Amino acid sequence: MAFRESPFGELKVPLAWTAAVALIVAVVVAVALLMSDRRETFQSEAYGVTRQVGDAVAAPVSGALAAPGRWTGLGMENIRDYLFAVSENRKLKAELKEARQWRDVAIALRDTNDRYKSLLGLKTEPPIPMVAARTVTDSRGPFANTRLANAGMEKNIQPGNPVMSESGLVGRVIGVTRGASRILLLTDIASRTPVMIDRTNARAILTGDGGPNPKLDYLRGKAPVKQGDRVLTSGDGGVLPRGLPVGVAVKGLDGHWRVILASDAAPIDFVRILLFQDFSQLEKAQKDELDKMPVPPPSGPVEGVGMVPTPGAPAPKAKPPTTITATTVVPAKPAAPKPAALKPATSKPAAPKPAVKPAAPTPAPVTPPAAAAAEVPF
Repeated sequence: MAFRESPFGELKVPLAWTAAVALIVAVVVAVALLMSDRRETFQSEAYGVTRQVGDAVAAPVSGALAAPGRWTGLGMENIRDYLFAVSENRKLKAELKEARQWRDVAIALRDTNDRYKSLLGLKTEPPIPMVAARTVTDSRGPFANTRLANAGMEKNIQPGNPVMSESGLVGRVIGVTRGASRILLLTDIASRTPVMIDRTNARAILTGDGGPNPKLDYLRGKAPVKQGDRVLTSGDGGVLPRGLPVGVAVKGLDGHWRVILASDAAPIDFVRILLFQDFSQLEKAQKDELDKMPVPPPSGPVEGVGMVPTPGAPAPKAKPPTTITATTVVPAKPAAPKPAALKPATSKPAAPKPAVKPAAPTPAPVTPPAAAAAEVPF
């Protein structure tokens, strides 16, 4: 008895072709994903376009896939807030009472600081613009800790811009495309951030190792850090602004100083991307402010100072000297010619003139000799 032929025999060839096409498509997609997530990717390299396209496509898809989980989390948070509303209200009242005292101290310190700045003539750094965004996906693994934000080139975001949450520093931008930006978290193994200890001003490098608490490397000095010291960005190298909150220093089980990140205090949902790239941005902003200031008219050049005579040119006429002061150039009045010194006369002393000129003698009558003694003497 012959066996009945199977009705699916004609489907063997189409199924084989379908499996081959699916295998080829899977290989191409896998290669594209590997290239898009390559850690050495830079915008100038050929495969940078692949990563940009992957981020642009993944942003809306990941946002749609993450929406149910986000809504579920918000619902659970609302239920938890409702159940613990009484205890949370008491805690907030105590914090508000303490915050009011610190508010008065902060206002007094701010006024004092402003007066000191005005006396010293200090110029503060201009404000840094920022862009608000929402993180739509989370890529975590043994080597990669990154997020994808729904803001990109259209908002002037550039690689290197720092990213802040409501609690502290999250990381920095490492890739930008239209509509999406990739954020490298502080915990990533490739993350290196210059920081300082707020209490001692000691410098260090915050090194990510894939764990929740990055390490503090290259600490210098004797006891530069203690348990609970605040860690801020140092601004060294001009990569990040100075003074951004990072976290609190703690001693790890392995003996290394580590940091409990301030951004871990709450889920990282909405972030602020600071449009800060390097110190040249601050220099340009300060230059723009200086260009707005009125410039006094330049004073005339002082002739005879720093001038080199041209060969064959006639010698300039001598001009009265000028008096140079610290602020203005005042021409000195020409000196009046001094009178020639009078030499003493060497003439002979004149004979004394008689007070009364004697009259001419008149002939006197002849008298006898006895009468001659009666003549008037000369």
